[in-house]
Amino acid sequence: MIEARAWLEKIHALEFDRTVKIMNVCGGHERSITQAGLRGALPKWVELVPGPGCPVCVCPEEDVYQAMQLALRDRVILVAFGDMLRVPVNVKKGEVRSLAEAQAAGADVRPIASPLDARKIALENPDRPVVFFAAGFETTTAPVAAMLAEGIPGNLSILLSGRLTWPAVAMLLGTFESSPGSPGFDALVAPGHVSTVMGPEEWAFVVDRHEIPAAVAGFAPESLLASFYSVLRQLKTGERFLDNCYREVAHPGGNPTGRRLLDETLAIVDANWRGIGIIPNSGYALKPTFAKHDARLLFPDHADADSNQPGRRRAGEMPPG
Repeated sequence: MIEARAWLEKIHALEFDRTVKIMNVCGGHERSITQAGLRGALPKWVELVPGPGCPVCVCPEEDVYQAMQLALRDRVILVAFGDMLRVPVNVKKGEVRSLAEAQAAGADVRPIASPLDARKIALENPDRPVVFFAAGFETTTAPVAAMLAEGIPGNLSILLSGRLTWPAVAMLLGTFESSPGSPGFDALVAPGHVSTVMGPEEWAFVVDRHEIPAAVAGFAPESLLASFYSVLRQLKTGERFLDNCYREVAHPGGNPTGRRLLDETLAIVDANWRGIGIIPNSGYALKPTFAKHDARLLFPDHADADSNQPGRRRAGEMPPG
């Protein structure tokens, strides 16, 4: 394996007379880039542009608000991945703004690390409704699909806020097909963990349709720098291809079992992204077969102040008004 220092030397050996912008889609990539200090190590003509790659950041306010209200008003046990607890919503001054504040106000909110933790809590509390607020991209949504397929306790329901990553990039690139200008980046580094589930070839459209260099990267500095060198070299030579710089984990076709379980349990729907808006076919919703575990159908829609009836809004739909 080529070490990070060697990849940096190869990158510095390239020469560009302009700024080259590389967009990294994944929030995990952004964290690794920052922790390793890669921005400061790269040539000044390389600019790394963070993309829409954090499922916590793009989770719409109405979903966070719904989860808070289920815990506060419907008195469910609300479980969620720990990084969702501090995500704020815009409410009146003095009102509860996050799941962490709801927890402090007496709501039974519990951070978990795995969907299996949600199942365990439901089994341990058979007389109480348990709602799993499941926000995430394909990587974390696939285990939720697996849990549904295997069967879950009757008192456990899912408030799903799952998103697919590629439609956001496709929307960004599609915007510039019909208008002058550029998409704001010269090359793309695609997410490694998503590619592990869905397959690296899911990102081939970036090259095939838009002729933009692309590479799938892992999270170690060596893999990220290899992907940067790949797309920079493509720009330099005029080549265009999808390079897989995470071959030890991201294999062609992805994870067949994970993809099958996603297809069996979840439907793809239009979905709202916080700060972006509705993106067609970019969200997951439980299929009708699993309606008895769909928290959106079982509980009132608290985003609609006039509604006291469950099932008023499907996943991805904006609240009225």
